[in-house]
Amino acid sequence: MKITVVGAGAVGASCAEYIAIKNFASEVVLLDIKEGYAEGKAMDLMQCASLNGFDTKITGSTNDYAKTSNSDICVITSGIPRKPGMTREELIGINAGIVKTVSTSLVKHSPNTVLIVVSNPMDTMTYLAHKVTGLPKHKIIGMGGALDSARFKYRLAEALEAPISDVDGMVIGGHSDVGMVPLISHATRNSIKVSEFISQERLEQVKEDTKVGGATLTKLLGTSAWYAPGAAVSGLVQAIACDQKKIFPCSVLLDGEYGLSDLCIGVPVVLGANGIEKIVEIELSDSEKAHLHTSAEGVKKTNSLLDV
Repeated sequence: MKITVVGAGAVGASCAEYIAIKNFASEVVLLDIKEGYAEGKAMDLMQCASLNGFDTKITGSTNDYAKTSNSDICVITSGIPRKPGMTREELIGINAGIVKTVSTSLVKHSPNTVLIVVSNPMDTMTYLAHKVTGLPKHKIIGMGGALDSARFKYRLAEALEAPISDVDGMVIGGHSDVGMVPLISHATRNSIKVSEFISQERLEQVKEDTKVGGATLTKLLGTSAWYAPGAAVSGLVQAIACDQKKIFPCSVLLDGEYGLSDLCIGVPVVLGANGIEKIVEIELSDSEKAHLHTSAEGVKKTNSLLDV
């Protein structure tokens, strides 16, 4: 199993590290436009192999897409990260050009790959990858919902004062501060609805804290987060590489599901060897349904800025 990660910055390097530590891939290729950067990150990570007990080979390359040939899964993390005060949507001008070049170059060398898009604005960049690569729709996946759901579960566990392993929850909708739809109606602690334990007012605070999870970290760190995004990507990659048939919320191209079409937005999907094995339609409350459709309008507005 060969995995390529384009962009050897903090998110890409964390992604490569988590994939290697999980030890399910034979090779991870790190690629970056900056001379020697991916090679240096790869060497540093390989020097962890004996300490962390993994046998995955990590190699680095400066902009040589031939080194990515025949990758089973390709991850695009490249692009400029958010700075404090920036929205994900404000990154579209520069990142669209990057994602267009990167995705077409990857598919040229790995025509049967599954593509995972991380670059922001993520839903729009995933839609762009569909428009420019020609890959089947089950082979292009946007990462955001897996990360947003991890942040939701963190905030739920905090509010519940419970171990995070007790908590389950999911975020659908657009990967933006206003577009996320944390599904309170489906959130549980050991299969018991969280509303049995905490007040509606506290749950509303959990929702709002989840939606600004990325912005909160950007303000604290001065740039985008990397540990949780890297871990989220590695979870998706493992589910596909190991044909786990796991359910994750991911940004996928919809064709009537949830009453939406011709956009990529976060909904629950089953991930396996073919990429998206199934889009799962779940029952939403009236407010969640309305929020999802409002989120979709926001995504379509951002999509309209694309030159495709």
